Amino acid sequence: MSVKLQREIARYIVLAVAALLMAVDYRTFVDWGALYPGGAAGTAMLVQRISQAIVDYLGIKATVPFGPINLVLNAIPVWIGFKYIGKRFTLQSLYVIFLSGFLTDLIPVETITSFIPAEELARLKTDPFLASLFGGIVFGFAISLCLRWNATSGGTDFIAIYLSEKKGRETWNIILGLNACILLAGGFWFSWTGALYSIVFQFVYMQVIHLMYRTYQYQTLMIVTTEPEKVCEAIYRLSHHGATVLDAKGSFSGETKSMVVSVVAADDTPHIYALCKSIDPGAFINTISTSRVIGRFYLRPRD
Repeated sequence: MSVKLQREIARYIVLAVAALLMAVDYRTFVDWGALYPGGAAGTAMLVQRISQAIVDYLGIKATVPFGPINLVLNAIPVWIGFKYIGKRFTLQSLYVIFLSGFLTDLIPVETITSFIPAEELARLKTDPFLASLFGGIVFGFAISLCLRWNATSGGTDFIAIYLSEKKGRETWNIILGLNACILLAGGFWFSWTGALYSIVFQFVYMQVIHLMYRTYQYQTLMIVTTEPEKVCEAIYRLSHHGATVLDAKGSFSGETKSMVVSVVAADDTPHIYALCKSIDPGAFINTISTSRVIGRFYLRPRD
């Protein structure tokens, strides 16, 4: 079996695990806290709950499924993905969207919670703050897994990635603003308590993504070295980013060196540190967080 095939199999296994985590989160913490994840999934959940309330009011014994509603609401974001982000990335995301929706409708809650002690389970079901915290962590971890393996959970994630690539900066926090409409609708229709704790849930999962997924976070490296050519070549080879070389002079020693300045993706910096130190053990490296990049900046292709 080739290495490429092994990686593809691993990709779909990891994405299936991420979809399973989302489904478990939906059926447990999200349901217990009456939360809304945001984006297309949150909208689908709101539509499902409203539809279920109407069905129950009419006395119809039926369960409104989550999966089909979620698929329909992802139609426009998926189109954006196909047109502007990448076909392979979008197809892998569709795999996650379909699987997470299917598992959400299929998984029995009793089986999931059978290993939790009765007292702890009762507390989780009645404490929306705990549900929002744990649910946000699980959801953020699942989405981060998807993003690291070149997929997403759909919905506003497509829009966030599209804006990140166009604007050259992180836009995940903008999604919090878009999700406010869902929370307002949920608050008016059902409970403001659920809407309030949904803000906590969404904030927590955004912070988890921020910690785990750093592709659209940038850092400026200022490297004082005696091997500027080799350092520049190493940066380009590793990250495909160029660098600027400046003449530098030590104020104390008076020694003449060079300063290499480069802006790179945050997830590349640990590898660049190690490579620079192997080239020049005496190199001095200063890292500065960069909030935005304007101009030509290489982004790894998704397809």
